[in-house]
Amino acid sequence: MFQASVNDRDTVTIDFAPQGPTLNDAPFDWDLVRLSDRTFHILRNNQSYTAELIDMDAAAKSITLKINQALYQVQLKDRFDLLLEQMGMSNAAGAKVNDIKAPMPGLIVGVSVEPGTAVQKGDIVLILEAMKMENAIKAPGDATVRTIRVVKGDRVEKNQVLIEFE
Repeated sequence: MFQASVNDRDTVTIDFAPQGPTLNDAPFDWDLVRLSDRTFHILRNNQSYTAELIDMDAAAKSITLKINQALYQVQLKDRFDLLLEQMGMSNAAGAKVNDIKAPMPGLIVGVSVEPGTAVQKGDIVLILEAMKMENAIKAPGDATVRTIRVVKGDRVEKNQVLIEFE
């Protein structure tokens, strides 16, 4: 399941069920035709729409769409984002980045930064395996890595400091 916030106001849920995709628990019965890599034609309730993908930031899970000349900023959250938010572990926007703590117990299976590395918000800094799934831990903001307190193969506990920033 995904949750999409449109222009920071309207929120919809999208699910890919075995019987077909749903939007807000209703069947997704739109006719969608790809016109080019970034342009689509949509028919819904006998109305025609032209949708163009203007910008996409995969790390931030956001896209900008132009639909019939109106711009829409869409922010996506997958089930992991929703779970972390439900558990009270989502990062506060705009806060100064001091460190990254383990959101849950697990095993470090990869570290992709070194001390002195400058990271930007959304950059993957390490991979934490938890509950038989690999979770990409991303930088919550722009910062420079000061210390890395874990190495590949370390077992970590919830709220253990993994990386400190300057």
